[in-house]
Amino acid sequence: MADLRRPKFETSSGIELPNDFDPANTRPVDYAADLGSPGSFPYTRGVRSSMYRGKFWTMRQYAGFATAAESNERYKYLLSQGTTGLSVAFDLPTQIGLDSDDPLALGEVGKVGVAIDSLDDMLTLFDGIPLDQVSTSMTINATASTLLCLYLAVARKQGVSFDKVGGTIQNDILKEYIARGTYIYPPKPSLRLITDTFAFCAAEVPNWNTISISGYHIREAGSTAAQEIAFTLADAICYVQAAIDVGLRVDDFAPRLSFFFNSHNNLLEEVAKFRAARRLWARTMKERFGAVDPRSMMLRFHTQTAGSTLTAQQPEVNVVRTTIQALAAVLGGTQSLHTNSMDEALSLPTEAAARIALRTQQVIAHESGIADTADPLAGSYAIEELTTQLEERAAGYIAKIDDMGGMLRAIESGYVQREIQDAAYNYQRAVETEDAIVVGVNRFRSDEAETIPILKIDPKVEREQVERLKAVRARRSAAAAEAAIARLREAAGGTENLLPRILDCVEAEVTVGEISHCLRKVWGEYQEAVTV
Repeated sequence: MADLRRPKFETSSGIELPNDFDPANTRPVDYAADLGSPGSFPYTRGVRSSMYRGKFWTMRQYAGFATAAESNERYKYLLSQGTTGLSVAFDLPTQIGLDSDDPLALGEVGKVGVAIDSLDDMLTLFDGIPLDQVSTSMTINATASTLLCLYLAVARKQGVSFDKVGGTIQNDILKEYIARGTYIYPPKPSLRLITDTFAFCAAEVPNWNTISISGYHIREAGSTAAQEIAFTLADAICYVQAAIDVGLRVDDFAPRLSFFFNSHNNLLEEVAKFRAARRLWARTMKERFGAVDPRSMMLRFHTQTAGSTLTAQQPEVNVVRTTIQALAAVLGGTQSLHTNSMDEALSLPTEAAARIALRTQQVIAHESGIADTADPLAGSYAIEELTTQLEERAAGYIAKIDDMGGMLRAIESGYVQREIQDAAYNYQRAVETEDAIVVGVNRFRSDEAETIPILKIDPKVEREQVERLKAVRARRSAAAAEAAIARLREAAGGTENLLPRILDCVEAEVTVGEISHCLRKVWGEYQEAVTV
């Protein structure tokens, strides 16, 4: 007989859960100050009054692999299956500013996303997809400004004006120093690229979300729910202050800020996390930064189900995990959602697995009934108490970071990284001692061999991508490319906005790697601090 004892009854953030959230022992909720109505300050209950009755969340399946042509086929397939927004995954060389023929890119081209070296690749990626009719999210950070300019160059080729282009670049470099590692430049010039993007898009691309401040990767690295809120919002505070410091008015750029959160397995804690993050951000923008425009106070966010919870063992069970996580995101009021595929612990998703992931969202939207009313769990003693406790714990972290001198100082000292590492260690110990149960891993194992099909990237992809890159360099005007790079180098050493210079470069067929190397020569590269 298996030992079916239950572990401790507490959330990832260490909040102890009573058997019954007795209202006599639960703090009363101030409906005016803490909740309000959906669509009203402090937006605890959602950023729109009608929520999903007016419009469902954007069903945005993250995809990208191998070549631009193959990824283009996947995007068209997803659109034909009911996806309402695209989400681009880039390969590792693209993320860190290396061309596909760079020696450091060897073996990584097209593996974890699509390889994009030049405007030629970007034109292929969106061939037959009108950019004034689709919203595109791009998971890109250190090279975000370059990929945005490539996207805008495609729009121009399609005859689409910039004010008709809508989408998001992740563009969140601080979490790269904290949790993910695809940084290039030191923090100060990296922040300059971000604030230049804010200013350029405010003037030229008004419907573009200029940053998606990401707690997702912080959670994937092992943080608790409270830490995910705190460190994400502390990053956001740093970006807002940086923009104000260079002369931008908060209400000119803040309405286009967006966020990206993880959705984990503990449904109650995750729902409360999203509500707490919204409330804390609204208060921060109003009280700390003096925002007046209601849109500046609205925390709009994309959610992705938790990749770190997916198991290679019994991968079909991942469909159940993803469903619970997607339910939490919708109950928590997300604006956009990606559901992971069941095979992602083994490979990039197959078409069949991606379709099941998308169908999960569609069943929730059209069959579950939870989208029929705004904030359906509002007033639950458990949800409201968890919301309040998570907000308080996150606010405590932010206060501590403020005392250190802000998020940059906290990152440079290693404080944030150590907090996440400690949380990850504690969770792993809980799995090993079976205080945390992972079905199929430390309980309820199966000896049956897994037989699901997996997607494999043909090694010829890299060779063919390198040949295409050589052809681009051979046919372009070398003089025009060199002149554009020279102008970018001069601007990087000064103070002018870099986005017009980067746009000039990509339209002269300068490559992603060449742009990144130009900026490396001016700014140098970031060296990670040791935190152990």
